[in-house]
Amino acid sequence: MASQQQDQEQEAGHRSPVDARALDEVVAFTSELIRIDTTNRGGGDCRERPAAEYAAERLADAGLTPTLLERTPGRTNVVARIEGTDPGADALLVHGHLDVVPAEAADWSVHPFSGEVRDGVVWGRGAVDMKNMDAMILSVVRNWARAGVRPRRDIVIAFTADEEASAEDGSGFLADRHAPLFEGCTEGISESGAFTFHDGRGNQLYPIAAGERGTGWLKLTARGKAGHGSKVNRANAVSRLAAAIARIGEHRWPLRITPTVRASLVELAALYGLEPDPEAPGFDVDAFLEKLGPTAALVEATVRNSANPTMLQSGYKVNVIPGEAVAYVDGRFLPGGEEEFRHTLDLLTGPDVDWEFHHREVALQAPVHSSTYAKMRAAVEEFAPEGHVVPYCMSGGTDAKQFSRLGITGYGFSPLRTPEGFDYQALFHGVDECVPVDALHFGVRVLDRFLRTA
Repeated sequence: MASQQQDQEQEAGHRSPVDARALDEVVAFTSELIRIDTTNRGGGDCRERPAAEYAAERLADAGLTPTLLERTPGRTNVVARIEGTDPGADALLVHGHLDVVPAEAADWSVHPFSGEVRDGVVWGRGAVDMKNMDAMILSVVRNWARAGVRPRRDIVIAFTADEEASAEDGSGFLADRHAPLFEGCTEGISESGAFTFHDGRGNQLYPIAAGERGTGWLKLTARGKAGHGSKVNRANAVSRLAAAIARIGEHRWPLRITPTVRASLVELAALYGLEPDPEAPGFDVDAFLEKLGPTAALVEATVRNSANPTMLQSGYKVNVIPGEAVAYVDGRFLPGGEEEFRHTLDLLTGPDVDWEFHHREVALQAPVHSSTYAKMRAAVEEFAPEGHVVPYCMSGGTDAKQFSRLGITGYGFSPLRTPEGFDYQALFHGVDECVPVDALHFGVRVLDRFLRTA
């Protein structure tokens, strides 16, 4: 399947070793994986096994020996290893999750599990998060099998369950119970990096993730005196909880610039002719971000910790004051910022509200001057010479958190080149999620180039 992107690359002198069948397969695999409904509603309500079996069959066709692993029936993970040519080299983990967030079909213009390919675009839940990357991995591995290619270092392929919830049935289970499968892995790549970011000024940026904020999902509980709704009540649990939630929602977190974000600010300053010094006393990050315009979206969520109230639960009748009220807060903390996060929540909740972690995972940071990062940059620049590669820190998190328990340093690298007006980040968990066919072709070429040289 020839594409405009392929023609442009050939005209520029790029001779990709990716064959036409691989380009066809990445589109077909993306579409077919989308059709397998792996909606994760949380609380264990998901079944990834059909998608895991689909991936395992295609790995087996490429001569690999995939292992299917479950902590809970139906919550299936797939792991396979490709042996490299250098037995002394560290192994590389390449992972993608199989589950997706829910989608309400009535809100979509195309059915979210149709996998429809129309007007050069693949539509459906998972098109960018992240069955597209799963398909790229399968396409590259199968292309290598046809061409007789072996990478320099061992590559461990992992398709995981449960990333969209707690990861207890997925990467957490694999890291805790099946560590030998990842022997030798020191680095890993997965979602949310090397995508096109159009800055509105004619520049195309390709942010590669070299960090993640930590996850601090909180449960707040206020207790008070139950009673009749018509009576004076100075120990109203709902009022106590509401006051704490208001303080949390209005809190202005202090500036905290990590090495990854600092590197991002420096490279963006060079691109736009600005002169930031994040180390200087009184550095005004908000003024600097304002000068970046739309590009500020890449860093503005990662210069501070955050806590956003998201759920409230209390009461059972309008004229009854309940004795307890509960709320949930989506908290995120930067590398090195967890102590500040905990202390601040103690202050904001006050003496009448208790809080605990509903779910907690570590913050991550990866070096931006490593040889692996340089090779990711080079792979993108080979096929997008007009682009500007910059490091960034993810505001959320991925399975890299769980794999970090094994000493694996994680990067976000799932390459896509998309046209201006295609809001990649807005499609994560959004309505009418889709991915251009040309973007998938670009991703396969870049991923192939990186993994061959890594």
